[in-house]
Amino acid sequence: MLWKQGQPHLSPPRREPPCRLSKKGKNISLNMKKSRGRTGRKRRRKHLKGFMDGVNCSHKLEYIKLKKWLKERGFEDSNLRPAEFWETGRGLMTTKALQAGDLIISLPEKCLLTTATVLSSCLGGHIVKWKPPVSPLLALCTFLIAEKHAGEKSPWKPYLDVLPNTYTCLACLEPDVINLLPKPLKKKAQEQKLMIQELFTSSKAFFSSLQPLFAENTGSIFNYSALEWAWCTVNTRTIYMKHPRRECFSLEPDVYALAPYLDLLNHSPNVQVKAAFNEKTKSYEIWTNSQCKKYQEVFICYGPHDNQRLLLEYGFVAMDNPHSSVYVSPDTLLKYFSPLDKQRNAKVSILKDHDYLGNLSFGWEGPSWRLLTALKVLSLGADEFSCWRKILLGDVTSARNEQQALGTAAKICHFLIEETQHALLQISQLKKDKENLKTHLALVEMLHSEELKVLQKSAEILCNLNLGTA
Repeated sequence: MLWKQGQPHLSPPRREPPCRLSKKGKNISLNMKKSRGRTGRKRRRKHLKGFMDGVNCSHKLEYIKLKKWLKERGFEDSNLRPAEFWETGRGLMTTKALQAGDLIISLPEKCLLTTATVLSSCLGGHIVKWKPPVSPLLALCTFLIAEKHAGEKSPWKPYLDVLPNTYTCLACLEPDVINLLPKPLKKKAQEQKLMIQELFTSSKAFFSSLQPLFAENTGSIFNYSALEWAWCTVNTRTIYMKHPRRECFSLEPDVYALAPYLDLLNHSPNVQVKAAFNEKTKSYEIWTNSQCKKYQEVFICYGPHDNQRLLLEYGFVAMDNPHSSVYVSPDTLLKYFSPLDKQRNAKVSILKDHDYLGNLSFGWEGPSWRLLTALKVLSLGADEFSCWRKILLGDVTSARNEQQALGTAAKICHFLIEETQHALLQISQLKKDKENLKTHLALVEMLHSEELKVLQKSAEILCNLNLGTA
């Protein structure tokens, strides 16, 4: 797998598509009467195809400056162009057809922003002296904030100019929006937000120590919103690249590298790539195992992530994601089992001890094996309780136990369908009431809509299974 778990990072957050229809749309309607024959139909198809293909953005000043800056550092590329796409927003299109085994991009080491870059800057001496040592993550965040503050004086300005000003990671969302997330994801979003807040609080003294480098007060430069932006930049855009351990950093792994231009590549769960730093060429390379037609968007895969993970870490949702999962919280699971069951606490302890109270889910193929296993343990009758080990090994204890587990799975699935439909209604209402939250609400709405499709498919599978065991 290309992206190590917990280090997901290449694409900019998805956003609402740019409005590109108005001008071309007018031309289509004005020319309708003149073009009713075969030539007219071809022309209309060409116009419509233009909406679906990317619009080349190479002419934009920020990309011209970025390509020039990269060329000065040894990057040569003749096949990829920055473009705006209807479904994914900003990305890269190819000017030639790609076949499996082709090189997508080769970015020289000089173009990568790593902790080595930070240490070679004016921040390096302060980082080396600071005790306790800062983390590699904080070092990168500090560098990004400092360089952004430097403006025209920063040698990294051409790259900083194409970075998003805002992100849609869950840590950046308003509480009203976070409250509409599925329960397991809501908890993770709150934990992510708290982690950034704690990082900010614990880093204030370090930021203050940098005062000799700045004319302005460091408190106004290294504020919370600046750290949140920098943290999201590192979390959503870095590639996994292991670096040698340095004593000036904390024990946290130093595995980040920001990769200008390469980080414009968007994610698709339906492609396969190989990526690694090539020691011979001293470049970070990505090779495709999939085909891509000329002038279409080039995708890479960040890993087999479900939509909750994608939204949490990157701030977007993948439509028809084959890895989609809808998670069942322990609270939801346990409310279907009577507290009067004398063996209930023992069953819960067994599930907890063997790590079967987390990562329980529904997918496109129905309830997960883990969810069914947990349900079977909780469904054990008093005379079957001693057979719990058999269930954890995948054995069948009785037809009654199997049927009860499937029946409970169906009830939980229908409960989650109703809960999801209710959330979609709340989102619809909030979109009318709070215009400023519309973009963020649209993301959460997309997540719920995708999860509703998964739950409906699971309900259908469970209905057939229950009919088969009846």
